[in-house]
Amino acid sequence: MEEQKKSGFAALVGRPNVGKSTLMNRLIGQKIAITSNKPQTTRNRIQTVYTCEKGQIVFLDTPGIHKAKNKLGEYMVNVAERTLKEVDVVLWLVEPTTYIGAGEKHIAEQLAHIHTPVILVINKIDKVKKDELLTYIDAYRKLLDFAEIVPVSALKGMNEDVLLDQIFKYLPYGPMFYDEDTVTDQPMRAIVAELIREKALKLLDEEIPHGIAVSVDVMKQRPKQDLWDIEATIVCERDSHKGIIIGKGGAMLKKIGSAARYEIERMLEARVNLKLWVKVKKDWRDSDFLIKNFGYDKKEV
Repeated sequence: MEEQKKSGFAALVGRPNVGKSTLMNRLIGQKIAITSNKPQTTRNRIQTVYTCEKGQIVFLDTPGIHKAKNKLGEYMVNVAERTLKEVDVVLWLVEPTTYIGAGEKHIAEQLAHIHTPVILVINKIDKVKKDELLTYIDAYRKLLDFAEIVPVSALKGMNEDVLLDQIFKYLPYGPMFYDEDTVTDQPMRAIVAELIREKALKLLDEEIPHGIAVSVDVMKQRPKQDLWDIEATIVCERDSHKGIIIGKGGAMLKKIGSAARYEIERMLEARVNLKLWVKVKKDWRDSDFLIKNFGYDKKEV
């Protein structure tokens, strides 16, 4: 008799920059979610799929839960909070510290209202001494009644097997949601847009990245060739930003383009001819129409 398999949904939550996307990419073994040390990197629920002999985990990487400042912020928080009620288990990713700030307390309040089991995942343990870890665990344990507490390092891949075992513990038995070779439900265009945005975030000044979005206008493979033509627009909020994104003699835009092209070629396993433009759309983050236009889910806005 074939062993029954488990499959279900796990949501990743946490303040911006705690390493949610890095952890998900590590568990899946492929780069799907963009990573950056700037807040508001993940704006949509990105679904990725992990399949093994035990079954299947569908990860939802939610936008960071934070106090919203504009329409885009509200949208991101709504997506995150709705997700928590729809999944089988929640992974709350935190940093190893005894100082628990307002951001973490806000998330703890949200999690206290749901009936979903919560696994506390303490990330970045490669940066701390083992004997200090217990004090961090103790500080967080006072906040909430956790189903499990698992220390990991998403960057170094420490303890990922333990974490996967704990997640499976809370999933129901049942058929797989996706084929076993599926790693994400994100359409290719969305991933390409995110990869371009990631490179822009990494290369640009601090104040600009919040106000950028990327739309992929053309994405087609040339007939009988291993070559894709991709045209995309980086949208920013101010004329002054446009100048910075383009750079002197187009240098910055070239830099963003070649960094993005490298990643896109790796993903598509084909050559890519990438053309980038920059447009100014003032206050797009406060416009429902423009938020939808840049690929955020219409149902969530």
